[in-house]
Amino acid sequence: MAVNKFQKYQSLQILCSVWLWALVFLLSGAYTYGQLPASSADTSKGAEARAVVYPPDSLGRRTPRGTVDGFLRAAAQGDFQKAALYLRRDPAIQKKQDRVKQARALKVLLEVNGNIYPYSWISDDYEGKKDDDLGPNLDRIGAVKVNNESVDLILESIKDAAGNPLWVFSTQTIERVPLDSTKIETSTLLSKLAPKVLEDNEWGGVPVAHWLAMLLLVVLAFMVASLLTNLVLRLIPLVYYKAGQDPLSGIIRAFSLPLRLYLAVWLFVFCSRKAGISIVVRQWFGNLTLIVGIVAVLLLVWELINVISSISEKTLASRKNQAAISAILFLRRSLKVAIIVFGIIFILDTFGFDVTTGLAALGIGGIALALGTQKTVENFIGSVTLIADQPVRVGDYCKVGDIDGTIEQIGMRATRVRTNERTIVSIPNGELASLKIENFAHREKFWFHPVFRLRMETTPDQIRYLLVELRTILYAHPKVSPSPARVRFIEVGNDAFKLEVYAYIDVADFDQFLGIQEDLLLRMMEVIARSGTGFALPSQTIYYSKDQGLSSELATEAADQVRQWRDAEALSIPAFDPEKIQSLKDTIPYPPEGSSMRKNTALHSGSGTLAD
Repeated sequence: MAVNKFQKYQSLQILCSVWLWALVFLLSGAYTYGQLPASSADTSKGAEARAVVYPPDSLGRRTPRGTVDGFLRAAAQGDFQKAALYLRRDPAIQKKQDRVKQARALKVLLEVNGNIYPYSWISDDYEGKKDDDLGPNLDRIGAVKVNNESVDLILESIKDAAGNPLWVFSTQTIERVPLDSTKIETSTLLSKLAPKVLEDNEWGGVPVAHWLAMLLLVVLAFMVASLLTNLVLRLIPLVYYKAGQDPLSGIIRAFSLPLRLYLAVWLFVFCSRKAGISIVVRQWFGNLTLIVGIVAVLLLVWELINVISSISEKTLASRKNQAAISAILFLRRSLKVAIIVFGIIFILDTFGFDVTTGLAALGIGGIALALGTQKTVENFIGSVTLIADQPVRVGDYCKVGDIDGTIEQIGMRATRVRTNERTIVSIPNGELASLKIENFAHREKFWFHPVFRLRMETTPDQIRYLLVELRTILYAHPKVSPSPARVRFIEVGNDAFKLEVYAYIDVADFDQFLGIQEDLLLRMMEVIARSGTGFALPSQTIYYSKDQGLSSELATEAADQVRQWRDAEALSIPAFDPEKIQSLKDTIPYPPEGSSMRKNTALHSGSGTLAD
């Protein structure tokens, strides 16, 4: 039954993981829908094109991104003669002045009813994008509305007099742009509400009102998003009462900040377009909104990792599955590191850094990097090995090399061990994986293995007596496992006869084992004393005439006892009869008589005696 529950729990974790990544892609796609192209990855042909260096163009038209940036700069400065150079010459338009009017009209369309993709989503390669649904020399960079109809903004690659590529607004785009910008409705919400003084003063070629409106929108969008998010999160438990209980409450809280940021970005982008804020200002904020959007998604993934790992830890802790807890801690750290790395790469790429080239440079210097980080990689692989093989788990008492202690943490670099002196020892995982590890935590019983060295004067009948009585103790003790439970005469040494006891004590706690071992040793010492012999010293013994020596009376009693067993055919050598073993089972009172533990513990219903 427990196995089935654990399998269900593992299935739940898998489903949560699948749902988590599906959510990431869903949110990413929702943000880019209608605003961003399907993909920004360059093909291998584009990468090869980057290796070809063309002479710079004075207007920066070698790449689609350069063309967009140059056109917006020229339009913001009011230099429409320069802006007209970013448009492909229409054979139907012969006058230069008409091309200037057309550039002005395109700028007006973009201001009122248009948008351009953030710069990071516009190709910066000579050959543009090759993975879109357009021709090899065409790139889509945005859209405008002309007569209430959406028109794609398409750039086209042409050749200059020297045969070098130039990217300009395509003929099919220019044909849809009217020549007379005065016929375009330019009235916007911002132009109606902004004071004249803010419209007349410009900064960066754009009225100051547009910059102030953008900053005001940042504050308002976040405030409205926070209000809506708090309202939704409060309404959910009212509609569905289980949402206020764990684990659903933790999952809902994880959505709080990411949802607030994501909603604020959406409101900001939507309102900035509806308010009629200049395309130049919107383009300047484009990459920032993209970064905040992806940060919101990454924060959501981060929080969900915390929630799911916490739920898993509590569940596994209740089942005392320390190995799975160690794996979850390791995976949580690894996923968070991956999120941070992904976020850094995305932000650098958004700001125009060539991440692909940087990664290639790392590949070139991979040998040097590998040598420098050899130990780091070794420790990481060692941590993976420890979690996969599970020779130790958090909470296990182990002996690692010459260090005894309890495993407190298995990290990505090192494992921490709390020693018996209460100090912390950090062992690199690469070294730990190669060391001899003795794990005491999984011991279900303890080995009881004393060897008694008897004096050389001990007679054979005394040894027979001891073999029977010592075995009787093992069979009769309720904490000793009956199989194996043996006492054997194993050696005639130079200075002693040796009796070996071999048995297992049925307890898992070390403190309990010490108490039971103490009880057994004391009982066995009493039997040895009662047999009339004693323990041999590990040194030579010189006897003087005043020495009392061994007790002849006790030796006689032991011999008589063995004789009685032999006459009654009850001598339990070389082994006890199974019926005899069964009759002796649990006949020794434990805890022993006189122990304070017997006041509160009744281990046996009857009393027993040793064999006569």
